[in-house]
Amino acid sequence: MQLRPMVQNSAELNKRESTATIQNAPRAYSQTSPPKPQIIVQFDCRGLEFTQYKPDGEWIAKGLESPTKFAGIDLQEGEWFDYDEKAGEEVSIKDLKWEIIRL
Repeated sequence: MQLRPMVQNSAELNKRESTATIQNAPRAYSQTSPPKPQIIVQFDCRGLEFTQYKPDGEWIAKGLESPTKFAGIDLQEGEWFDYDEKAGEEVSIKDLKWEIIRL
């Protein structure tokens, strides 16, 4: 009987684990004048780093001058325009800037 050393080469052994968990639930952006940066959501990241944010999906908003609620807002183009019937004014979200920072 001949003994040979066992060498195991497995992708599972070399795999790094990466996770991103929402640390604080997403918060609504509060309108201020002039607009100022606000933390919207915080993640606890392990083994990875966010480099870009894309506002995919549908967003919701509420009128400043009325209780009108707007749903299905698409922010992928960086701006959104509509008309608030109750306030009698155009409403918009524009000049969006996203910043990823380490806390």
